[in-house]
Amino acid sequence: MINTKNKLILSVALLANAILWTGCSDDFLKEKTDYSKLTPEIYNDYTGAKMRVDDIYLRLLPDVNNGLSYRSTSSGKGDIQSRSTEEFSSLSNFVNPDVVITSSSNLDDWFHVSKNTSSGPWGEIRNCNDAIEGISKGTLADEQKRELLGQVYFFRAWQYYLLVKTYGGVPIVDKVQLTDVSEATDLIVPRSTAKVCIDFICNDLDTAAAMLPYKSGDFGRVTKGAALALAGRARLLYASPLFNRADDESRWKAAYEANQAAITALNAGGFNLAYQSAPGVNAAGWSKMFSDFNSSEAVFVTLYNKVHDDDAAHEIYRNNHWEQTIRPKNTNATTSNSGMTPSAMMVDLFPMADGKKPGQSEYAYNPLTFFANRDPRFYRTFAFPGVYWRFEGNPKMWPKYDSGGNVIGNLDADYPYSGENYVLWNYSWYDTETNRNDETKIGFGADLLGTNYRGVYVRKRSNDFDMTSPAPTCLYRWPATSSENRQGAFGEAALPWMEIRYAEVLLNFAEAACGYNRLTEAKDALIAIRQRAGIPAGSDGSYGLGDLSTRSEMFAAILYERQVELAYEGKRFDDMRRWLLWDGGANFSQIANAPSTWTLSGFGGNTCTYLGVEPLNGKRRDNFEICAKTNASGSHASDPLKTVRPLPLDLKTTGNTTMDNLVTFYTTYLMRKQNRGDEVGKVIDYKPQYYFIGLTSGAQSNNTSLLQTIGWADTQKGNQNGTFDPLAE
Repeated sequence: MINTKNKLILSVALLANAILWTGCSDDFLKEKTDYSKLTPEIYNDYTGAKMRVDDIYLRLLPDVNNGLSYRSTSSGKGDIQSRSTEEFSSLSNFVNPDVVITSSSNLDDWFHVSKNTSSGPWGEIRNCNDAIEGISKGTLADEQKRELLGQVYFFRAWQYYLLVKTYGGVPIVDKVQLTDVSEATDLIVPRSTAKVCIDFICNDLDTAAAMLPYKSGDFGRVTKGAALALAGRARLLYASPLFNRADDESRWKAAYEANQAAITALNAGGFNLAYQSAPGVNAAGWSKMFSDFNSSEAVFVTLYNKVHDDDAAHEIYRNNHWEQTIRPKNTNATTSNSGMTPSAMMVDLFPMADGKKPGQSEYAYNPLTFFANRDPRFYRTFAFPGVYWRFEGNPKMWPKYDSGGNVIGNLDADYPYSGENYVLWNYSWYDTETNRNDETKIGFGADLLGTNYRGVYVRKRSNDFDMTSPAPTCLYRWPATSSENRQGAFGEAALPWMEIRYAEVLLNFAEAACGYNRLTEAKDALIAIRQRAGIPAGSDGSYGLGDLSTRSEMFAAILYERQVELAYEGKRFDDMRRWLLWDGGANFSQIANAPSTWTLSGFGGNTCTYLGVEPLNGKRRDNFEICAKTNASGSHASDPLKTVRPLPLDLKTTGNTTMDNLVTFYTTYLMRKQNRGDEVGKVIDYKPQYYFIGLTSGAQSNNTSLLQTIGWADTQKGNQNGTFDPLAE
């Protein structure tokens, strides 16, 4: 916490101003006025108070580069959350059957509840409380106070939302606590129930909404609609089966009204489904919104820049590494761990071109030619052998190194293309049939350098030069020389990150409307999302949705749409928790001392059965590789299919000839090989107590009033089972 009382380093505030409000621009504030020793009088000056608020943005905006923390939710990478869902294989601690987590300190990338007032969630909440008190008591004009306070109330609610969705109920601290030893009792605040916390969050957001504008002149500032959208998300969380075991309609009504108010405010501010009237070829518009600045889709957004640290003071640059993470190794994105490989389960579940699931569509689904006749969003979510994936930059210029780091030439031979012509030819081949049949083996890559991961890549949210013609604005800085390669190619990038986007708000509304038995309104929201994606209406005008005449069918369709529309955006884990989708909520009786209220009395007693989906528990996830049917010598340079490759698939063009030729190439020369994803002999096993995370022993020792959550060891009571019930009202 910056509070002794109120030290604020201007460089941090200038950084906040620079990265948040200049977006892709490389022009930044240069002044270095000394504001290193500040007093409460900072809140009597508009510029100083605004810098204080900007510092809160810097601290609490979600960060796409980091794993899970107190300030960031999952951003869709292969973190512990995403590896617990269908999106990625490789067992996380959450779903590994051989791991039993007894304390949340055992969880990778998780944040902890403690009393620390200089960092962590409570330090940031203290920052917000300090700003609220300081601005409220200061001498600024009322209009200036409202402008700043609305933003701070939003971020206090945001931090509490992250805590409550994880722990189910936390201490509510709404004032600056004294930290003197004589006043230590001021720090002892017990956990509030989830209901009280949700009401507190929504009250803060209502307060924020009343002060915030419908649209800000600075893209990235929170607005009235953003505050109401977060309130809608919080109300939906509380209405979901995780908290709403009895399917109480009043909670669905509250969520419905909250999300309806959010949509009304967002529309008034000019927010809507981006490119709804211009979906483009193969969902080009849908894809382009992820790299747009001032996008009408971006409700709650973190901005980045492409500043190189040799161009400005070190604290000024803030780069987005997503593009670097998803690009293959032979684009020179990084030297190792390049690209993200989706599970075969995820690739196979996407809709077909008519919007229907594989097996229910007029299009037959062939797992080998998995890319044929798919939902337009498929082509912007995944990349596969034989498709253009263009970028701005030329990898040829880079020097070539040996294992000792010595320059031994250049990469012209390894990179026989420019970025504008890049094609992902990442099939593989083997030297023996035995190796080809071994799921633990990976073949030689079709590209001379190899692509590290073969088969399919996550392409979602790429600054993709196959979206439109002419190419979009380049949002990464391709270094002119290797000496400028501070973070590698694509590392210095300015792609914005949308934590809440308009499509999610529509989906939140649809789910709440379904819960409140407004099925027509729910379906209309789904249709709008599918129209924007470019799915055809079909003969029945349902855009592949069908009748959806029952509440359970509608819920299932909404969750499926979320899984597709929001894939690799860090939302699936929360959806699975909200709907208890690992086991349908059937195993709460296994938790010692779990009260009868934990048993589902609504949703037919089992959410998976109710939705008509299979539980993820008991399944395993594998990956797959597209490899040549013909063996070749053991060398990357011995590609047996290079001379018979067809023209690559160009997502910017219409027509089926190239697609048909690629299908023929796959069918004639390639096969689909299963590669091991989850560990052999193990299946997913998400324990029922993980639906709510327990407190760390450190948190309990710091605050002796903190009761442990049911299902977790209470260190205050000799490691007996916890007694705090997140469902209590």
